[in-house]
Amino acid sequence: MKIIVDPQIFLIQTYGGISRYYTEIFKRISKYENTEVKIPIIFTNNIYINDSQLITENHSFKKMVFTLLKKMGISTRKKIKKSNQKLLDSVLQKEKFDLFIPTYFNSYFLPKINDTPFVLTVYDMIHELFPQYFENDTFEVLKYKKELIHKATKIIAVSENTKKDILKIYPSIDQNKIKVIYHGNSIQVNHDIQINVPGKYILFVGSRDNYKNFKLLTESIKSLLVQDSNLFLICAGGGKFNSDEESFLVNMGLQKKVLQLSFDENQLGKIYNKARCFVFPSEYEGFGIPVLEAMACQCPIILTNNSSFPEVAGNAGLFFKLNDKIDLKNKIKSIIDDEALREKHIKLGNEQIKLFNWEEKAAQCYSLYQEATKN
Repeated sequence: MKIIVDPQIFLIQTYGGISRYYTEIFKRISKYENTEVKIPIIFTNNIYINDSQLITENHSFKKMVFTLLKKMGISTRKKIKKSNQKLLDSVLQKEKFDLFIPTYFNSYFLPKINDTPFVLTVYDMIHELFPQYFENDTFEVLKYKKELIHKATKIIAVSENTKKDILKIYPSIDQNKIKVIYHGNSIQVNHDIQINVPGKYILFVGSRDNYKNFKLLTESIKSLLVQDSNLFLICAGGGKFNSDEESFLVNMGLQKKVLQLSFDENQLGKIYNKARCFVFPSEYEGFGIPVLEAMACQCPIILTNNSSFPEVAGNAGLFFKLNDKIDLKNKIKSIIDDEALREKHIKLGNEQIKLFNWEEKAAQCYSLYQEATKN
C-alpha cells in the first residue's frame, strides 16, 4: 500500500499534538511490509517530522536558501508554502497511490485525488461547540472540516466523546465509518536533566486561552498559595503572560506565586514528575494529551468530569465538578496534604497509561487504512 500524507499540519506547527500524532503513527507504519509512506515536503520547522527520517527526498539546496533568508530576517512563509504546494501537486499528478491522508482540514486536495480514498482524523469539535471562544477566521476552517467529514472514506475519532460530538453535530454521517483510536504517549522522564522550578508546585500545561480555565484555577487556589509560602502555580508553556494575564495576577496579589515557565521538549517529563499534581481545568477537550503525559511521568491528575476526560484518565483521575472553584480547591488540597492519596493516584496512572501505546495505535490506524482502500 502506498500512502501519500498531506503536509499541511507540519507547515502550521513547530510543536504540537497533531503533528506529533502523525509523526508517531507514520514512523511506525512506514516500517510495515509492503507499505510506502510519502510526505511531500521541501521545508518545515516542525521538530517531530524533521527528527523522524520520514522525509526521504533531498531538497538540500532549497532548504539552505530558506534557512539563509530566515537568518537575514526575510519572510519565507509564502515562499515555503508555494514550494511545498508545487511539490505536492506534482506528486499527486504523477504518482500512483492507494490512500491519501490529510493532516488538517483544508480541502484543497479533493479535486486532485479524484476517487482515491482518504482517511480523516478528527481531534475535537470544540470550535463547533464553543464558537464564542474563537476568531471569525476559524469559520473558514470549519467549512472545510464539514466538507471533509462528509466526504471522507473513513474517519478516526480520537475519543468516544469526539465520535459522539461528530454524530451530534452531523447526524447524517454514517456512524460505521467512524473508528475510535486513541493517542499514544510520547513522553518520558529524564531524571538527569536540569529544570528551574520551585520545590513545591501545582502544574498547569499549555494554552491558557478561554475554555482552558486558567483564571478559574488561579482563583480557586489563591488561598492555598497565600497560606503556603513554599507553594507555587507553574504554567508550563503557553507563551509568556500577556498584559491581561499580568493585570489579573497583580489584582489577585499572585504575581510572585504564579509563574510562567518555557521549556525544551526533553525537560517536560521532569516538570510533570516533580509537580505535586497536574491540574487540567479545561471546559472541554477532544482527548487531552497532557493527561497521558502526566500519568506517564508519575504525576497525579486533577481534572474536570466532562468531555473526554473520564475515558482517558479512568480511575487515575481525581475529578472535580466543572467550574466549581470550591470543589477544585478541595481536590487539590487533598492531593497536596495526603501523601497516601497522591501515591494511590500515581499507581492508578501507571496502570491506565498502559492503554495508550503507539505501536498498538499505529496498528489500529493501519487496519483502518487497509479497510478504506477496499471500499
